[in-house]
Amino acid sequence: MSTSQPNAAFERLFRETGWTLRQCAQAINRVGTEHGTPKQYRAPSVHQWMSGGIPREDARSLILEAFARRLGRPVTHTEAGFPPPERRKGAADSTVDGIIDLGRLDMDPSRRGVLGVALFSVALTVPEWPDVVGRMEAAQGGRRTRIGMSDVHTVSAMTEQLSSMDDQFGGRTARPLAATFLVNTVAPFLRVPGPEDVRKAMMSAASDLCYLTGYMAVDEGLHGLAQRYYLKALELAGASEDHLTYCTTLRGMSVQAVDLGQGPTAKRLADSAAASSPQAGPRMRAFLAGQQAHAAAQIGDRRSALLYLQEAEAAMDKAESGAKVFGSYDPASLNYHTSQVRYEMGDMRGAVAALQESDRLRYNVYRRTRVKERAILAERQLSVGHLEAACETWGLALDDYPLVNSGRIDKRMTDMFTLIRPHVRNQAAQALNERARSVIRPELVPA
Repeated sequence: MSTSQPNAAFERLFRETGWTLRQCAQAINRVGTEHGTPKQYRAPSVHQWMSGGIPREDARSLILEAFARRLGRPVTHTEAGFPPPERRKGAADSTVDGIIDLGRLDMDPSRRGVLGVALFSVALTVPEWPDVVGRMEAAQGGRRTRIGMSDVHTVSAMTEQLSSMDDQFGGRTARPLAATFLVNTVAPFLRVPGPEDVRKAMMSAASDLCYLTGYMAVDEGLHGLAQRYYLKALELAGASEDHLTYCTTLRGMSVQAVDLGQGPTAKRLADSAAASSPQAGPRMRAFLAGQQAHAAAQIGDRRSALLYLQEAEAAMDKAESGAKVFGSYDPASLNYHTSQVRYEMGDMRGAVAALQESDRLRYNVYRRTRVKERAILAERQLSVGHLEAACETWGLALDDYPLVNSGRIDKRMTDMFTLIRPHVRNQAAQALNERARSVIRPELVPA
């Protein structure tokens, strides 16, 4: 497809990036590879688009994502001079129908492979609080005629159980159960009328479950899918006027972005979460400021990172002086953020010390986090030359590894083999390598 006129809008974006034609094509190809749809564009393709050629619809999202990453801001079809995407016939536009479509895809084992190609996008349009608050109308229908607070308590209790399973056994174990519960129980509840306070409480409970399911998708490495769950959580949080879950979800999206190295996006989301929670208590403030510190450190804003970290530490001291709240942001979590800030600023020894303190303080119920962060600690110990200590820490991670089903941890264990390969003549490294080969899933063990 082409037009008779050059695409001036596309050319303006291209000039703004500072790329050459070849660099632009390579960036788009990289995004395509991440998306699971590798492309082989070259400089002439980019020149053709500037001349008025319209790329295929399946390529446009890749192009917009490449530009968004380069420019550090969302880029729309209109801004690039592309026609708007065609809506899929019969596509469900409502929040409830969207949850059902998303959950059914997620709970169907025969379609799980499709989820892996969902693209993490820095160009994602994230609704602000005024855009979502109170906008969702009562969706009626279904076999039930009314919901009550007992139904809300059912959803909340199940979410707590799923969260506990995630902490103990990893997102890959718990997420299919969460998706099934969303589709078969929660979505029908959202379609049933009831008193306004009950409806809002149900939407709030559903928002919390969508956030948790998105978080579990991150744990499996399904980042595009996670973003879709997070957006549903934001919509439901706004509909129920649940500021806490709205802010928590924005922060979760920031955590996802910073772990993927998308610092500017992570900082924008962390700041949005903080700005949307003006009446946060000290523990919530520590929760938000710790993430702001990590994101600021990743983009090289050392001064802001240290200020946010100090704010998080002061807020945590205040929170800990009061009643302890199990399952909330705690000193172990803050020490993890301290480690991440130190790491981003190049203080590897400080990063190691903070992670060691985090491990010491962590409650035993957080098995998945313990395994993941012990693997990170071992990597950092190795980077400062502490080979034996790193092998010991990896060994501790292996103690719990068979009980956890997590894509992120599998990736860390695969990395471990690569990192210890140059040291296999060392007795500790050799013993770790032999033990790991007998413990780690066979498909992850290198030949």
